[in-house]
Amino acid sequence: MTEEKAVVSTGNRLSPVWILPIVALVLGMWAVVYSLTQQGPEIEIRFETAAGLIEGKTKLKYLDVDVGEVENIRFTEDREAVIVAVKLDLDAEDLLREDTRFWVVTARLGAGTVSGLDTLLSGAYIELAPGTGELGAREFVALDTPPVTPPGAPGMHLELFSGESPSLDAGDAVLFHGYKVGRVESVAFDAERREIRYRLFVDAPYHHLVDSSVRFWDVSGLSLTVDADGLKVSVGSLETLVLGGVAFGKPPGMAEGFPVESGAEFKLYPSYTDILADPYRYGLHYVVQFTQSLRGLTVGAPVEYRGINLGYVKRVMVQELMSLGEYGSGEAIPVLIYIEPGRLHAGDNQARLEELRLSLEIGVSRGLRATLSTGNILTGSMYIELDFYPDEPPAEPGVFQEYTTIPTISGGLSRIEKQITALLDKVNQLPLEETVTGANQAIAELTTSLAALRKILEHNKTQALSSELQSTLVELRRVLAGVSPDSRVYQSLNASLLELNRTLQNLSEFSRTLSDRPNAVVMPVEIPPDPIPEASP
Repeated sequence: MTEEKAVVSTGNRLSPVWILPIVALVLGMWAVVYSLTQQGPEIEIRFETAAGLIEGKTKLKYLDVDVGEVENIRFTEDREAVIVAVKLDLDAEDLLREDTRFWVVTARLGAGTVSGLDTLLSGAYIELAPGTGELGAREFVALDTPPVTPPGAPGMHLELFSGESPSLDAGDAVLFHGYKVGRVESVAFDAERREIRYRLFVDAPYHHLVDSSVRFWDVSGLSLTVDADGLKVSVGSLETLVLGGVAFGKPPGMAEGFPVESGAEFKLYPSYTDILADPYRYGLHYVVQFTQSLRGLTVGAPVEYRGINLGYVKRVMVQELMSLGEYGSGEAIPVLIYIEPGRLHAGDNQARLEELRLSLEIGVSRGLRATLSTGNILTGSMYIELDFYPDEPPAEPGVFQEYTTIPTISGGLSRIEKQITALLDKVNQLPLEETVTGANQAIAELTTSLAALRKILEHNKTQALSSELQSTLVELRRVLAGVSPDSRVYQSLNASLLELNRTLQNLSEFSRTLSDRPNAVVMPVEIPPDPIPEASP
């Protein structure tokens, strides 16, 4: 009987004991990879304070849907603010744009509105409003207060600027003809421009009412106006009386404007009266320089072209003239004027402004000049007049500091004074002494000639000559009477002329007959009978 020997394999084999740990490891790695690939981005938002924010609890919401959560809160390096790290869901990544806005939602009592009451129970949360800029932003600065316009609301954003400080605040109403069509979103001070900036939002479809010709003015509180008609009190609405607001509309006589885009800028006027005083947005600055007296020319004096108001005087530039350092040289005094194309009812916009600029440049080359004219003789008020003077030497626009200059000539009473002075200079240059001397000599010679003539007339022979001349005139009158139409000589001469005329007429007929029939001298000529006139119908 043969015994079988066991064959022992010395190869390495994986023990079934390790299968379960390996599977668990693979699943764990896959879970980690899957978790990493399914996580959303992490962003950092800068807040002034962390009031109401809690790590691992405060939510980030968009349209009241959770899209992230606060993970960490830390101070900035200067400890002036806090940085809040927020983890977003993967499907919310496309909401992160360079102009995306964030703010904390809490219970607030605003201008006529109450919001965020639900946070009294659930706690504060961060609201997100996606922008329209480029994707990929990861660092943001939160708003101090929530925007008063809901994200994605249809309408138009506008920017207002003012050098003064009207009583406006975020949430105040925007009115058109007394009807609320929008609201003030924010108020900020621009230190660089030294002006207050207001961000407005006009709801659709009322944003179509805004074009380049409208003006904005403050309607906060009461407006009092005193004129010849008495005291007038006006108020925008009860809301603006209590909280403040801004209104817009088109000034009387303003030409139609063109549509504007979202983000357009407008000036905020203190009142509607200020708009009527200066309703135009676009204008050109020019400098006119005069060597004559500026007495009577004041700030606000009109600038006219043949009686049409083009603008007004802004100021006399004495300070700029002194800064040149040309003392005692008799330099012309510069005057800054402001010309507005809207006054010509051609449109108050940038295109009309450029057309006016080009027109003035061409006009100067063709004789356009500025003069000082008297507006009122009693008060002595002056104004600046633009007109064409083709006889003036050619000229081109110049430059005074950063302003374009328009050539000037003397005008008004000063021009008349110069003309009179020039006339007197010419009179003074005439040889009056020689002329008077020659005239005296001529008068003396004439006096001598008249004395000699008087002696001749008083002589006896001259008087006898006068009698003979009178007799000759009598004889001449008799001769002329003999050939008058009533005299026999005249009648006989007239009869002879008639007879001669008949003879010449017969001779003309005889010559015509010989021309037609040369044998008429020897052959008889048949005389045609007289035509018989036709009977009348």
